[in-house]
Amino acid sequence: MTDLERWRLILGEPASRCTGSLQGEAARRDAALEWLYGRDPELAERGVRKGGNEDSVVQTVDWLDEVHTLFPRKTIERLERDAVERYEITDIVTDPDVLQRIEPNAALLRAVLRTKHLMNPAVLAMARKIVEAVVKQLMEKLKTEVRQAFSGTRSRQPSIHRNSRNFDFRATIRANLRRYQPEERKLSIEHAKFFSRTRKHVEQWQVVLLVDQSGSMTSSVIHSAVTAACLWGLPGLHTHLIAFDTNVVDLTSDVTDPVELLMKVQLGGGTDIAKATEYGAGLVDSPRRAIVAIISDFYEGGNPDRLVRTVKGLCEQGTHVLCLAALDDEANPDYDRVLGQRLANVGAHVGAMTPGELAEFVAEKLR
Repeated sequence: MTDLERWRLILGEPASRCTGSLQGEAARRDAALEWLYGRDPELAERGVRKGGNEDSVVQTVDWLDEVHTLFPRKTIERLERDAVERYEITDIVTDPDVLQRIEPNAALLRAVLRTKHLMNPAVLAMARKIVEAVVKQLMEKLKTEVRQAFSGTRSRQPSIHRNSRNFDFRATIRANLRRYQPEERKLSIEHAKFFSRTRKHVEQWQVVLLVDQSGSMTSSVIHSAVTAACLWGLPGLHTHLIAFDTNVVDLTSDVTDPVELLMKVQLGGGTDIAKATEYGAGLVDSPRRAIVAIISDFYEGGNPDRLVRTVKGLCEQGTHVLCLAALDDEANPDYDRVLGQRLANVGAHVGAMTPGELAEFVAEKLR
């Protein structure tokens, strides 16, 4: 593809007078981009693209076939994500033909959770495979982070247990210096050295995750479910998972199966953070060995004064209260900063954490 063709694809039809028209495969790429981005009213107003929504001419399944043929993998993922999240083309996750062809990814998982109530049983069974695939990816990644966070600290004592994470680079160099070969500038390793790890006595702690399940918090719900599953059963740790909108649902019994848990979540509705926090406070057995994490955008639909009083009471009794604005990989904070400041003023930690950072925080308290 020439540079002129690339610019023509970026700028749309109005650029043809400068770049020339597209032919062959480039024209097919332009048609695929037009089908999706041509529906953007802002671009149509600016004349960048001609606009229009020609679903009757190009069906979603045909469009997917085209983009999978014409574009590289990263571009396909971006197009599919924009189709679902930006333009709400929900038949990507409600049409069985589409579900058979599409690659499971985080954007599709969010779309499935938002539209599963529209699916018939057959489509829902296929959509569940998307949930299983993406949750498996997230679990594999987060389990590694949790294992690292909960590993004992390395000591300077040598160890007979050979493990790559405990490899002592400096001691190994010192022990094998006599085997250095100057002419080849190589060091032959005869005796590798390893650190040992300390083990600390761990008292029983509680982690109570209170997760806002309103529509804007979908990513946080997903990562909270996976985080809870990874924390579940760790020595010295008892994990609770509570989902809330205007109602409070205790999902702790489903924590070991995050797929089943996510299929039960009902996204949307109002938000009563105070009510959920009171429920979480009631679960705390030993205040000074408890962490209550509230994951929300903190746009309170209930009583903010009641929420502040409950959080203040938890902090005064020695409970660690985290008010997390996001719990996804990017952890971009988006929350009511006025209410967040009020909660910080009474002792809560307010901000954003990725799942791995939350695991590190919990691990540090257990130590």
